[in-house]
Amino acid sequence: MIDKKKPTIGVLGIMQELYDKTYPNIVETQSNYVKGVIKELGDIAEFKFIKPARNRKDIEEIVQTYNNDKEIDGIMIMMLTYSPGQRIVPALKKNNLPIMLANIQPLPSVTKDWDMELLTYNQGIHGAQDNMNAIVRLGINCPVVTGNWKEEEFKNFVKDWSLAAQAAKACKNLKIAVVGRMPGMGDITFDSLALLKKLGVEIVDESMGKIYSYFEKVTKKEIEDVKAENAKNFEIDPKLEEDQHDFAAKFQVAIEKFLEDNNYDGYSIYFDSVKDDGRFEQLPLMAASNLMAKGYGYGAEGDALAATVVKIGHILGNNGHFTEMYAMDFERDSVFMSHMGEGNWKVARKDKPIKLIDRFLGIGDLNNPPTVVFNVQPGEGTITSLAPLSEGNFRLVVSKGEVIDSEDYPNVEMPYFHFKPDTGVRNAMTNWLKNGGTHHQCFNIGDTTRRWELFAKIAGIEYVRV
Repeated sequence: MIDKKKPTIGVLGIMQELYDKTYPNIVETQSNYVKGVIKELGDIAEFKFIKPARNRKDIEEIVQTYNNDKEIDGIMIMMLTYSPGQRIVPALKKNNLPIMLANIQPLPSVTKDWDMELLTYNQGIHGAQDNMNAIVRLGINCPVVTGNWKEEEFKNFVKDWSLAAQAAKACKNLKIAVVGRMPGMGDITFDSLALLKKLGVEIVDESMGKIYSYFEKVTKKEIEDVKAENAKNFEIDPKLEEDQHDFAAKFQVAIEKFLEDNNYDGYSIYFDSVKDDGRFEQLPLMAASNLMAKGYGYGAEGDALAATVVKIGHILGNNGHFTEMYAMDFERDSVFMSHMGEGNWKVARKDKPIKLIDRFLGIGDLNNPPTVVFNVQPGEGTITSLAPLSEGNFRLVVSKGEVIDSEDYPNVEMPYFHFKPDTGVRNAMTNWLKNGGTHHQCFNIGDTTRRWELFAKIAGIEYVRV
């Protein structure tokens, strides 16, 4: 199980010593202002605040402290008074964390009761302008949000950016295991060294033999524990034989232990690698679904990019779901989404049971693999592809739309749903193709487009919404 935690953000509150003599309590007052903002944002992230930065030395020390703190995902800058922009430059030249500027002030409105003291406490806007000019000239990506810090619009932006910062940092330590690749599949082929250089994601080629070494050691209790968990989560097909279920559970335990012991965050296994090994009776489809639900990244057929984008989707949207575009439905203006039998059942609709079925599958030429089947929860959704480009570059191709409340498809023995793009299926699919969007994708419930866009900017890769 991969534990998901809230992002951790360091707050850089900037002011200067110019006003100390006139307003002796200004440091305490503005410190309390920062603490109030942090409290308001408490459901979004964990925040660390050392003290107001009142000069260049303070700024450099605080930024360095945050960079040395392994828990911190990014830095949120707040202007507590005006402060000259040149003071921030040396610190940011050494900074390796994502930054954003919260262009806010203690009070939302100017009233007739305001005096010079209140004007001083609320004068952050022109400090923000000076400092952002310096940041722009440094060529540093720094998203800006302007607003009332007690309003949802502001909170939502901070949440989106915090998750994007967390995902970008997580990528620097991601490891994806790949066991075989489908020959000739073009859009899963890329320069793994370029991915390591660009995002920090490490791709490691592994063998079924290594997984089998874990498979041999799985205990009866571990198998029964998986089956008991399945009984809680799924409506189990009475035709599913005990030995089939046992084997699938054993395979799942083996893969999970393999991932845990080798510090992998996601994986992909090509089906013929399982068949050609000769020691496995079925494909690990149930394992893929249950391990995605536990927070692992997953891609089919040796697709490490899909496993990567699903793992990022877990961070940005809580539950990344692996899928692909099967067919277009012009009457519904939608795309029918599915795959061979792997899917994160955490995105399943809530009003119908999730099924674990006995399922014939000719692919792989092995015994029937127990398969988790469900329809995705209707409502807003986002589909994302991490597409390899020429010269070691990558592009996020993203489409937002609606999961249609469609009828059941009893003959589709795989996770499925209709996705209706906001821009229409014709425009969305044409532009998906023009931008090199891949045939394996990550799906998230809800509108996560801004999070993906912020992530792309932090990671330094291209973002296209179709």
